[in-house]
Amino acid sequence: MAFDVGGGKGGLRPSMNVTPLVDVVLVLLIIFMVVTPLLTKQMWMTVPAKNDKQDQPPPPPDALPPVVLTVDKTGVLRINREEVARDQMVARLQRMLNARPDKIVFFDAGDDVPYGAAMDVLDLARGGNITIGVLPDKLAD
Repeated sequence: MAFDVGGGKGGLRPSMNVTPLVDVVLVLLIIFMVVTPLLTKQMWMTVPAKNDKQDQPPPPPDALPPVVLTVDKTGVLRINREEVARDQMVARLQRMLNARPDKIVFFDAGDDVPYGAAMDVLDLARGGNITIGVLPDKLAD
């Protein structure tokens, strides 16, 4: 620590030398820059193999088909391949789910559907208090 001796009211005035502090901070910065990429964690996940259609037993004859809500690139909404107007979609889904024991609607959007359009449809359904399940695979047409 150094002292200034000079004019002024107080006489001696301490001034701190910041050079060692800057050196330590720079060394720590370099250490963290080198170590940070090494700290990235890899997560390994084991996903069960996809079952073939032959291995699965057929559904029982009295099973209800699932309710599937689809949207295509032109924005046309379909419930189980039947076109539905956007403003009638929520009411229609709620009526369909009231008559079913399972209260879930599966959602499918084409590959060419804009993300925003798909999210708008999902937001409409979620706004109607409808449980949505997203289909991982393409539907067979």
